[in-house]
Amino acid sequence: MPNDEDRNGPPGPMSSHADGIAGDLVKLMPRDLVFVMRFMGESQHRLQAHFQDFIRAELTAGGVTSETHPMVHLFIESHAILLRDFVFSGVSLTRQFRVEEIERLTGDTTSMIRVDIWDQLKSHIETAEKQFQSQAGTLPKLLSAFEKPAGPLGREK
Repeated sequence: MPNDEDRNGPPGPMSSHADGIAGDLVKLMPRDLVFVMRFMGESQHRLQAHFQDFIRAELTAGGVTSETHPMVHLFIESHAILLRDFVFSGVSLTRQFRVEEIERLTGDTTSMIRVDIWDQLKSHIETAEKQFQSQAGTLPKLLSAFEKPAGPLGREK
């Protein structure tokens, strides 16, 4: 009978079809899937506005204003977004839940969450594969930059 270390070891070979790989990922969910919270909507706007005001005040204290630097608003906005995302990512990472915890919290005794996730994984895998295949004709030209250079430097010894 396998012990906990066996279950946490490397997974077996993965399937190559969308159904199979989605199933493989669902099997790995107890170990690899975590749910994290995400701030959305007005919360994002308010924190970004706070950081815009904060950065603007710090820059003004250092002598940088929109009068002296007419394009500084672009710097302020982009850095406020970076700071907002840093804060929300840090908070989200400290509040992770495993699939078993979510199932217990929601009363999902039939594992419908896992079935829904499998359906979504399968659909997104198929969409990604179709998107890649639709662009496959342009790949040789794009990958030409990775070709071995011609001449003496490109020869193998």
